[in-house]
Amino acid sequence: MNFCKTIITPGQSIAEDREPLICVPLVGRDQTTVLGELTTLVAKQPDLIEWRIDYFSEIADTAKVVALAQQIRYRTAGIPIVFTRRSIREGGEPIALSEDQVLFLHEAVLASRTVDFVDYELSSDPVHFQRVLTAAHAVDVQLIASFHDFQRTPSVEDIVAKFTAAERAGADIAKVAVMPTTLDDVLTLLSATLEGHRRSCLPIISISMGAYGALSRLLGWMFGSSVTFAVGDQSSAPGQLPIADLREVLAIVKRALANRPA
Repeated sequence: MNFCKTIITPGQSIAEDREPLICVPLVGRDQTTVLGELTTLVAKQPDLIEWRIDYFSEIADTAKVVALAQQIRYRTAGIPIVFTRRSIREGGEPIALSEDQVLFLHEAVLASRTVDFVDYELSSDPVHFQRVLTAAHAVDVQLIASFHDFQRTPSVEDIVAKFTAAERAGADIAKVAVMPTTLDDVLTLLSATLEGHRRSCLPIISISMGAYGALSRLLGWMFGSSVTFAVGDQSSAPGQLPIADLREVLAIVKRALANRPA
């Protein structure tokens, strides 16, 4: 991996020898549950914590979201935070907000300087995407441009095109998550990851979901995916493995590859 593909958070550079980074989701539906779940997650020391705000029942109250974001920041002991609202069209929870209100929420959270990354979908209104990108970069937050397909696995060419589109849009990181129906689909995702890693200067996150897709969570980093997702307390997508199991398998694979030819 070259420098342009290194994921950097404020005050630290997460180097290649620590990849894949392990991210766990925070999906509580109320403040008490969020903070209780957070305590469990922090104790497991993941590399990243993704706050899935679409699960939060009071998402429509921007002041409460910002206040809770501040508490999360205080309690994470330096673990970088990813702020994510996943839309219904890409597998998220239904929320009582318009897209304009979602944009305002993102801008408010970013202005509070409580997160390190923001996930924003490539399928969003291009004007909204650019506003979130501008707001993120104004406070040194990196934007993850994401695409999710919970129905199928597109072709290698179509997946690579998503990575390319993320780079053209000005994103800092490109993410694609797709659903396989056969093992061939997992190979498609891994092949696209390898090709995207070769073509793009951006760090790439790629995920094949579901039971078959668990293989990509274990081996995707070998093909160029910088982050894998695990269950710290509760799952946010099908196929996520418990963080302890994931770490054990990653350690075995890394030992097996330690003496591979350069």
